[in-house]
Amino acid sequence: MYPTYQLPSPLDVCRGMMELWGEGVIWEHIRVSLFRFSVAYFLAAASGIFLGLLFGWHIRLHAAFDPFVQMLRPISPIAWFPLAILWFKVGDPPAIFIIYLAAFFPILLTTIAAVRSVEHIYLQVALNFGTRERDILTKIIIPAAFPQIMVGLHLALGSAWIHLVAGEMLGAQSGLGFLIIDARNFLRTDWIISGMIFIGLLGLALDKCMGWMEKRINLLWGHVMKN
Repeated sequence: MYPTYQLPSPLDVCRGMMELWGEGVIWEHIRVSLFRFSVAYFLAAASGIFLGLLFGWHIRLHAAFDPFVQMLRPISPIAWFPLAILWFKVGDPPAIFIIYLAAFFPILLTTIAAVRSVEHIYLQVALNFGTRERDILTKIIIPAAFPQIMVGLHLALGSAWIHLVAGEMLGAQSGLGFLIIDARNFLRTDWIISGMIFIGLLGLALDKCMGWMEKRINLLWGHVMKN
């Protein structure tokens, strides 16, 4: 019904995957994509959790910056494409910037909500015993807020991985997103679908790794995980 260059058969897709695998082409694209994703995601996690703890703990500071955050949050990372090119030119930085934006706000907002949801009785008891603010943060707030923070990290993981592909279509010369665009230019729809499959499999693997880390840290802090 459709020509192969528009809709390849499952057999053609399997052949395309084996071609990418056998020639080693896919490994370099995966390596570059994981590098960009890791840098952007860990920067977003570090800054999002830090600012989330800060804003969640200091109400006045949150009130001052919340309008600015709420103004930027609805802007799609894709809308930043033109500025990303102007600011960072081509290569890794524009893609990392786009992925960072996709991950930052879910982490920031869920961390703020997590800190504010900690039972005030715990904080009051700690203050009555003269516990230092740093100890309250590290021994009460962070462990109590961690399950909800992990929700934000999970949401950010999916959002960042989705926008990885879009970011790599932005002036990059390697990566899974570039592979898909480059395959389109040569009408290699078998490679396009193969790239999509690899993206899905890697996203699944990252999600499983995140779930494993969540369980380990929850066990360390004494939280009961629900199946």
